[in-house]
Amino acid sequence: MEHMVRALELAIRHRPHPNPRVGAVIVNAQGEVIGEGAHVAPGTDHAEIVALKSAGADVAGSTIYVTLEPCSHHGRTPPCADALIAAGVSRVVVAAIDPDTKVAGTGVARLEAAGIEVVTGVRADESEAMDPGYFHHRRLGRSRITLKMALTLDGNAAAADGTSQWITGDLARQDSHRLRAESDAVLVGAGTVIADDPLLDVRMVDGRQPRPVIVAGRTPLPSNARIWGRNPLVVAESGYHGPGEHVPVATDGDGRVEVAVMARRLGELGLLDVMVEGGPHLARSLFSAELVDRVVIYYGAKLAGGSGRNAFAGSFTTLTDALDMATKSVELLGDDIRVELLPRGT
Repeated sequence: MEHMVRALELAIRHRPHPNPRVGAVIVNAQGEVIGEGAHVAPGTDHAEIVALKSAGADVAGSTIYVTLEPCSHHGRTPPCADALIAAGVSRVVVAAIDPDTKVAGTGVARLEAAGIEVVTGVRADESEAMDPGYFHHRRLGRSRITLKMALTLDGNAAAADGTSQWITGDLARQDSHRLRAESDAVLVGAGTVIADDPLLDVRMVDGRQPRPVIVAGRTPLPSNARIWGRNPLVVAESGYHGPGEHVPVATDGDGRVEVAVMARRLGELGLLDVMVEGGPHLARSLFSAELVDRVVIYYGAKLAGGSGRNAFAGSFTTLTDALDMATKSVELLGDDIRVELLPRGT
């Protein structure tokens, strides 16, 4: 339906996390679009309310196309389902049912109880694909984690001396910055901060700046690191007293952060889509805990011709230790190759 396509177009322009992306279009009985809108930021009007205000006139008897089930609970704003009932809308076409336990079908039920016709499942897959971090968080209670790596064709993340700039060319690096811009946060381990002094910002494309997140261990972080200028979150045990905004998370006996708890805490902070860029110990911990939801590998058109530094810490002792992945896409970016993988079964 063209009106749902338009609603999706409106929604994807904004990222109101921890709230969902939602767009809405109102069509009168003559088939004319009389109102439209999107949810822009937390605490602001939801898409349905923006569309109702945009219509400006009597919407009784109209149809509203909305990319996510109208809410039925009081949060920062009143329930959208109640607003649609009060406005006299006669038909509501919904893309996806909201997986949030506060909604989860109750919005549809309230509309139907008021005598409004409700149609669901119209471009539902597109609605979910537009905002995978939201749907993932509401279903699993933790951030959606994307692991990004740049490797030589024979699998080295860096040379033995630690040099890795640049394994890939400009097109691949631009794409990786696009991934950053689509993320709520970019996460690295303390070793990456110490070795590379990264900013973790978006530079090569236009887009929002993600929140930098550092997973700290017991090694002190450098006080003069550039990252402190970007107000990073620092995930560390309760005794941490360094710079940055501290997110206390329990650690194991070796001082390593409990990554499953970290993924839940970051989700609670509204960081629903998290991109991980280093280092090897952090990558290994996330994989071992089965917390990696997507892998994006950029293979630079380079052959190392020997053993450098691996993307993962630890040893690979037998084939059964490998995780089965499903290849979602393969793309040529100049001379480099972009491969997107999902854990098999997801």
